[in-house]
Amino acid sequence: MIVVADGVRLHVEQRGAGVPALVFLHYWGGSSRTWRHVVDRLAPDFRTVAIDQRGWGQSDAPPTGYALADLADDAMAVIAALDLELYVLVGHSMGGKVAQLIASRCPPGLIGVALVAPAPPGPLGLPLDARRAMVRAYDDRASVTAAVEHVLAPHGLTVQDLETVVADSLAGAPAARLAWPLESSQEDLTAAVAAIAVPVMIISGADDRVDPPETLRRELLTRIPHAQFHVLPGVGHLSPYEAPAAVAGLLRDFVHAQTAGDGFAVPAHPIGGLCARCGIALMNTPVVHPASRR
Repeated sequence: MIVVADGVRLHVEQRGAGVPALVFLHYWGGSSRTWRHVVDRLAPDFRTVAIDQRGWGQSDAPPTGYALADLADDAMAVIAALDLELYVLVGHSMGGKVAQLIASRCPPGLIGVALVAPAPPGPLGLPLDARRAMVRAYDDRASVTAAVEHVLAPHGLTVQDLETVVADSLAGAPAARLAWPLESSQEDLTAAVAAIAVPVMIISGADDRVDPPETLRRELLTRIPHAQFHVLPGVGHLSPYEAPAAVAGLLRDFVHAQTAGDGFAVPAHPIGGLCARCGIALMNTPVVHPASRR
C-alpha cells in the first residue's frame, strides 16, 4: 500500500492483525524487505507494518529531506494513516536511530521500542573522508558484495538474501545514499534519548563490525539505562537476515511482556577502522564463528 507523507509517497508492507502493531524501520541500504524473514515468523499473530523509507525500496525519492526528523515524521505519518492506537517501533541500524528520535518525542500509542543493531544516538565517530568513502559502498554489485562479506555479514548470507541486499542497496536514490554517512549519521540525539520513557530492548550481534556490543553498551545503555540488552552469538550487523528466528523470538517475548503488564520498570526521567574494499567502518575483530543460518 501507499501512504503519502508531506507529499512523499511511501511504500508500506502490511501483514497480520492485532494489537499492538509492530512498525519496522530498515537500515541504510535496506527496504521493507529487510524484515521479511522476521515478519514471516510473526505474522499472522501480529500486525506488522514495514516501511520503505524515503529514497529506498519503492518509496519516492525527493531531492532533499533526509534528516532524522524527516524520516521520523514519515513513520509517524504512516502510523497516523493506519490508525495504529498501540504500537511497538522496531528499528535496525539507521532505522534504530530514527526510532530513538521518535520515542524521545513520547508519541501517544507507543508502548515499546526494539532497537536491532542500532546506530548509537551520538554522531558517527568517523572523519569526513571516511564517511565519504562509505558512500561508495553502494556503487555497484561488487562493492555491495564486498560490504556484506567484509563488514555487514562476515559469516555470510544465503544466495537469495545476498541478492536482495544487493538489489536494495543499488536501488537507493543518490540523495538517500549520501544523506546518512554525510549528514544524518552526524546528528546528535544524546540529550533527546533521555526522554524515552517506554520499555526498550536492544539486540546486538556479537560479531557486529559496524556497531559492536561494546559500543552499544557504552554509547546507548548509559543513556537508556532501563533498556534490556541481548547479544546474539555468531551474528553480524544484518541480524534480520542472519538470525531472523532469534530476532522474531525476542520481539515476540518483548511485545508479550508489554501487553501482559509484565514490562520492566521505567525511571521517571530516563546512552577499528575502514574496510579497504568497501569503505564501511568496521571493528578489527577476526571472524571465528561458523555461518549463522535460519
